Amino acid sequence: MIDWPIISATIFLPLIGSLIIFLIKEDETTSNNIKWAALWTSIGTFVLSCLIWFQFDHSTSQYQLVEKYKWFNDFNFYYHVGVDGISLFMILLSTFLTPFCILASWENIKKRIKEYMIAFLFLETVMIGMFCSIDILLFYVFFEAVLIPMFLIIGIWGGERRIYASFKFFLYTLLGSVLMLIAIIFIYQKTNSMNINFLQGNYFFSKKVQIYLWLAFFASFAVKIPMWPFHTWLPDAHVEAPTAGSVILAGVLLKMGGYGFIRFSLGILPEASAFFMPLIIILSSIAIVYTSLVALAQEDIKKLIAYSSVAHMGIVTIGIFIVNQQGLEGAMIQMISHGIVSAALFLCVGVIYDRMHTRNINFYGGLVNKMPKYSIVFMLFVLASIGLPGTSGFIGEFLVILGAFQKNSFIALFAALGIILGAIYMLYLYKKIIFGTLENEKLKEILDLNLREKLILYPLVLAVIIIGIFPNIFLDPMRMSIEQIIINYEFANGK
Repeated sequence: MIDWPIISATIFLPLIGSLIIFLIKEDETTSNNIKWAALWTSIGTFVLSCLIWFQFDHSTSQYQLVEKYKWFNDFNFYYHVGVDGISLFMILLSTFLTPFCILASWENIKKRIKEYMIAFLFLETVMIGMFCSIDILLFYVFFEAVLIPMFLIIGIWGGERRIYASFKFFLYTLLGSVLMLIAIIFIYQKTNSMNINFLQGNYFFSKKVQIYLWLAFFASFAVKIPMWPFHTWLPDAHVEAPTAGSVILAGVLLKMGGYGFIRFSLGILPEASAFFMPLIIILSSIAIVYTSLVALAQEDIKKLIAYSSVAHMGIVTIGIFIVNQQGLEGAMIQMISHGIVSAALFLCVGVIYDRMHTRNINFYGGLVNKMPKYSIVFMLFVLASIGLPGTSGFIGEFLVILGAFQKNSFIALFAALGIILGAIYMLYLYKKIIFGTLENEKLKEILDLNLREKLILYPLVLAVIIIGIFPNIFLDPMRMSIEQIIINYEFANGK
């Protein structure tokens, strides 16, 4: 058993790395040193998160590797961190994707490299910290801190409309978070505790109070995930963000909303969650159908994938709020899978954008003739996004539909409809870009994947296949934590 503070080490190693980079004087000779420092820091963080995974005990729903230190002497505020089955893979997802983001930025970020790498490492610190937090106030601090580096990444290194996109992203997410802060203060006043573990399973609030608190948390998490109709910031943010920004936004930041729903809405406010379940199901169903149809109409590849993310997250929210074992396990696996697959799709877009400097679907066609390796890799991620058996996408979607069918067959129908529509727009995208004759003269000199791009994409291919073939590696650690949430939920609702 590890007897040193491995959780804190994992949280703060990227921050230490960013401080080291800050001390490096940036010029032409040191820019490579900055990149390598950022890369090795992110790899080291991933290794530490793997150690947490290896030490994790599957047989308990309790938080493990817990660290607790007094934060404010006059209040019950603690630096209180640990992992359970729900947070474990969110941490791993964050640490797994960050090195690929740094590698993806290796050549296409040419200005303010030092500040860019600092922003990414700081972002990794606050993402891990948020998923590890057992204290609600600490969770809120990390949750909000995510806004700062992401705002800068989009606003400084983004596209032509980067200022508009970054402000829209910032204001949308901040507005929801203010309401969440009010809810947190109210909870503290009534319970004199910020401990998530303490608040789960102890019901301090009447159903009426829970409803108000639930709406306050919903305002924040619905924007973050994002749910229809709070999703309009996402396509703009994705289009304008640099490739690595889109990767981390789709891969991790959207999962903060799903994680929040499981941890707070279901865990602390179970009666209100049962009350609002029909609303969530309706909004999720609309999101699945509406954003899938909107995706079909897109000409920008990034926008299409962004709208597909909203549809996939609709399946996740259905899985969360039907509150049974299959649904919640499916939602968790779907979040992990979508984190990897959507990140990989944005990286694939980045590969051709770096070469041609356009994301217009109609510009491409016939890439299979010049980029066979790229075509195969892209095909696998498209099929994973659709949910082909043997890929990570199948497991999550299958479990959600199974769980939904147990609840209500109409809910399962809408979830299945999302998969069908997803197949239509993703296969359309693949056909337009990859198949056909190579007619555009500018594409005739395009090169296939280089070594750096292979180092980025091939591990993601492997991850997609491993999750698809060996899902129990991921399902077993989270099972007990999910069971405990369901037990608390059913007890609170008298089932």
